[in-house]
Amino acid sequence: MHVASSFLRAFTAAIFVLLATLAGASAQTDDDYLLDTMDRLHIRIAEWQSAEGALRDWSTLNGEYTVGPSGAVSMPFVGQLPARGKTVGELATAIGDQLQQRLGLSDRPEASVEIAEFRPIFIAGDVQTPGKYPYGPQLTVLKALSLAGGLRRSDAGGLGGARDFLNAQGNHDVLIAQRNGLLARRARLIAEAEGKDEIDFPDELRKSEAGRKLINDETALKAARERRLRLQLAGHDDLKKLLSSEIESLQQKIATQNRQLELLRTELKSIGNLQEKGLVVNQRILSLEQSNAELEGKILDMETASLRAKQDIAKTTQDETSLQNERATEIARDRQQTEADLQELDMKMQMYSGLMMEALERAPAAAANAQDGAEPMVRFRITRTDADGQSVETEAKENTAVLPGDVVKVEVAVPQPERPAADSN
Repeated sequence: MHVASSFLRAFTAAIFVLLATLAGASAQTDDDYLLDTMDRLHIRIAEWQSAEGALRDWSTLNGEYTVGPSGAVSMPFVGQLPARGKTVGELATAIGDQLQQRLGLSDRPEASVEIAEFRPIFIAGDVQTPGKYPYGPQLTVLKALSLAGGLRRSDAGGLGGARDFLNAQGNHDVLIAQRNGLLARRARLIAEAEGKDEIDFPDELRKSEAGRKLINDETALKAARERRLRLQLAGHDDLKKLLSSEIESLQQKIATQNRQLELLRTELKSIGNLQEKGLVVNQRILSLEQSNAELEGKILDMETASLRAKQDIAKTTQDETSLQNERATEIARDRQQTEADLQELDMKMQMYSGLMMEALERAPAAAANAQDGAEPMVRFRITRTDADGQSVETEAKENTAVLPGDVVKVEVAVPQPERPAADSN
């Protein structure tokens, strides 16, 4: 059982290393992103102590940190560490180097830095609710406009119909993106539930770059989940093999002890006959009986240990079954929730489609202009801080990417009606 306990400790350490590796891989997806003020970071630190052959978790330093106004991150034992302009990978390396240098460590701690929350964006101008909003990946100007409640409502000059149309169209486009994500997720869950190696994604997802990214993300997630399950099941299987070997060894020892016990009992029987004739002393018989009792006790202990190992094997098998059942239950629950979310999104999309049709009916000309191309009516500009700390303003379109820290300005102008040509007569 001591061997089994050692294996469990080693298995637990291996799991911890794997999770730290996966977290590091997640952080590497943001390697091109440069940090700046108001970025919130999740930092985890671990150290492999080569002298002791053990993994040390720096739990007191793990947590969330914010890049301050000076562009630095303040951490215990590290102090103010410059973060502005660095990637998460560069910051992780700097944290490990600084800890090793300041604390005089023989091994450099490994830091994992993930972006917990990007610095916010700001939306100003002719929108319903201007202000500060959290940034999300793949954010565009149109999606940012939807976050701010769409264009500010006004029926002056028939502009309200165009704005209502743009609002409904923006929300509709956001819902399409969400629906595509749910479609990709549902396809992955179906493949997991049916035990398929390949995921049958809808063809509509392959037609756009965003859809192809969803396909790659869900495929990678499926592979990671399968690797984790295989690792857990392999750990249980290795433990059962170890326990089976222990049981086999105990059975061999029990057989040997039984043979010795049989010989001892035979000797006792023969000496008993001699005792009746007064040819042997009682001390010899007492010694043999004591040896007999000790052998019986050892055999009983080994049988108890064997029974305990068999119970551990049964429990490990039950744990394997529970693990697979829990995974199947999780997949079924997630699939049910995904189907419900898809139904809800479909109803919302129908609602916004109806709102677009209503806007076209109320102000056909203005809304038609918005439908054909709203640039003459709605102007977007983005103010962004460059590498030198200077604010640069550029023109933008609905599909222009918005980055963390950007200020999106929205201006709406009433389209001027065309003047009829003057009659020369």
